[in-house]
Amino acid sequence: MPIYLVRHGETEWTVSGRHTGRTDIPLSRRGEEQARHLRKRLASVNFDRVVVSPLLRARQTAELAGLGERAEVVADLREYDYGDFEGWTRDQIEASWPGWELWRDGCPGGESAEEVLARARRLLGELDLSSFRDSALFGHGHFLRAVAAAYLEQSVGICRHLVVPVASISMLGAEHSVPAIVSWGLT
Repeated sequence: MPIYLVRHGETEWTVSGRHTGRTDIPLSRRGEEQARHLRKRLASVNFDRVVVSPLLRARQTAELAGLGERAEVVADLREYDYGDFEGWTRDQIEASWPGWELWRDGCPGGESAEEVLARARRLLGELDLSSFRDSALFGHGHFLRAVAAAYLEQSVGICRHLVVPVASISMLGAEHSVPAIVSWGLT
């Protein structure tokens, strides 16, 4: 029952390093190309279930990857709510909040790291992916980290160690019935 975590392709904001949570922006041209490349990599998998964030960049990625018409939009798959830090770069945040760490401090006016992890746990519980052979989740960099932490039954602190590149595929599964990362961040 592998779970494929697919991060959306590049956007103008990912290039500039701006935190893109709830702002609904499209893929860049390069992001569209990246999503089309995902089609080749995912074509050999017969997915039983495909879910996608309601945000445009994730929906476009699923569509261009050839799975859009099968994708079920799931609100809980949306990105971390960065609140007051929406659209800010890490340097801008650091200038006003020295020492800030997303997975420790969360975002003023947005979600805490624990809230994001709780949402990821809820998502996995509601989707009940264990009853499907292969599933794909099209989502966002920070939230997919939280999905991995929830799946592995880890604390939110592990998320700082999991980097999810744009247009990458990660796979969660099991080894000897123990939840495991099978592959991570393949581009």
